[in-house]
Amino acid sequence: MKDKRPRNLDFTTIRLPLPAITSILHRISGAFIFAGVAVLLWLLSESLASEEAFLRVGQWLDLLIVKLLVWTILAGLLYHLIAGIKHMIMDMGIGETIEGGLLGAKLVVAFSTIAILLTGVWLW
Repeated sequence: MKDKRPRNLDFTTIRLPLPAITSILHRISGAFIFAGVAVLLWLLSESLASEEAFLRVGQWLDLLIVKLLVWTILAGLLYHLIAGIKHMIMDMGIGETIEGGLLGAKLVVAFSTIAILLTGVWLW
């Protein structure tokens, strides 16, 4: 039997709702922080090796590129944490409607933006 449903394989024409975007970003941030936490753990390990290594890591953290890298990793961690809390709340049956999902997605974007900006202020 031939399937006669229309197919839209042009992803540039598909407009996803905000809850879908935040859910997809939650998955992407999870994959991103998998590698990012390795970098943070390496920096911690390096800083604990000796007093000289601690000072060297402190000098690295003064470099703009390293600050941006750490801030990016922390941004991924914060977004993943906040979106994960929203998913756990939804698992409890709260906000499962379309309106609730949209409100939850807006709150995730708002709280994540605030947390990421505050982390940037704290790092600099």
